[in-house]
Amino acid sequence: MNKFNISGLIHLSIVYILWGSTYLAIRIAVQEGSGFPPIIMSATRVFIGSLILYCLARFVKKQKFQLTQKDWVVLSISGLALWWGGNGLVAVAEVTVPSGYAALIIACTPIWVAIIESILDKRPPSLLLIFSLCIGVSGIAVLNWPTIVLGELKDLLGPILLILAGLSWGAGSIYQKRESVKSSPEISSAIQQFTGGIALLITSIVISEPKISPEPSAWWAWGYLIVFGSVIAFTSFIKALNLLPPNIVFTYAFVNPVVAVFLGFVILNEPITGWTATGAVLVLLGVLGIFKEQKKHISSSS
Repeated sequence: MNKFNISGLIHLSIVYILWGSTYLAIRIAVQEGSGFPPIIMSATRVFIGSLILYCLARFVKKQKFQLTQKDWVVLSISGLALWWGGNGLVAVAEVTVPSGYAALIIACTPIWVAIIESILDKRPPSLLLIFSLCIGVSGIAVLNWPTIVLGELKDLLGPILLILAGLSWGAGSIYQKRESVKSSPEISSAIQQFTGGIALLITSIVISEPKISPEPSAWWAWGYLIVFGSVIAFTSFIKALNLLPPNIVFTYAFVNPVVAVFLGFVILNEPITGWTATGAVLVLLGVLGIFKEQKKHISSSS
C-alpha cells in the first residue's frame, strides 16, 4: 500500500470519527437547558465555518476566488438545501431527540438520494431499490415503534424533521452534482455554508428565537462543531475522495451512526434498547442495498 493510500485512510478515519461525533456535539449544544436556541446555534456555527474555510482557501492555499453567475446560483441553492434545510432541521430535532437516534435516521439519506435520482432520470426503480427502501423504512418504523404504540404522536415531530433534513441534504447533493461548478471544494463549501448561515440567521430572527445564554458545555460543543465539523472533517473528506475510491470513502454512511450511538451512550447515557439495535440493523441494511444497487447501475451504464 503506497503512502497516498495510507494518507487517504487516515483522512477517512478522521471523517469516521469527527462526522460521527457531530451529532453528539449538536445534542449537547441545543438540548433543553443548554441556553443555545437551535437555529441561531446552527447559523453562527455554519457562518463562522464558512469564513474559516474561505480564509484557508484564499490566504493559505492561495486559491483564486472566481465564480461565474451559474456558480453563485448553484452554490447558493445547494447551500440552502444542505445547511438551512439539512443541518438546520437536524439541530431543531436534536433539542428533544437523542444524538444516536438522529444519526440513524439521517443514515437513510442515501436511500432518499437513490429515489430522487430514479425519478429525475425517469428510471423505473429496480427490485433491489424497492426492497432496500422497504427495509430502511421498516428500520425507521422500528426505531419509533415504542412512541407509536404509546400514541404519543407529538413525539414524532423530531423524526419527521430528521427525515425532511435527510431529503433536503440529499436533494442539495444531487443538485450540486448535476450542476457542476468550477470553484475549488473549499471555496464551494465556504459559499454554501455562508448562504446557509445567512438563511438560518434570518429564520432565527423571523421566528423570534430566545436570546442566547449558553452553558459552558454548549459553548464547547459549538466550537467543536465549527473547528472539527465544518473545517477539519470537511477538508479530510475532500482529501479522502482524492486519494481513495468513492465506494470506500462513502462507507462513512455506515460508520457515522455507529460512532454517534456509541458516543451518545457513553457520554450522555442515551439508552440502546432492543428497538434501537433492531432499527439500526434494518436502516444500515437498507443503505447497504442502495450502495449495491448504485454499483450495479454504474456497472451496467459504463
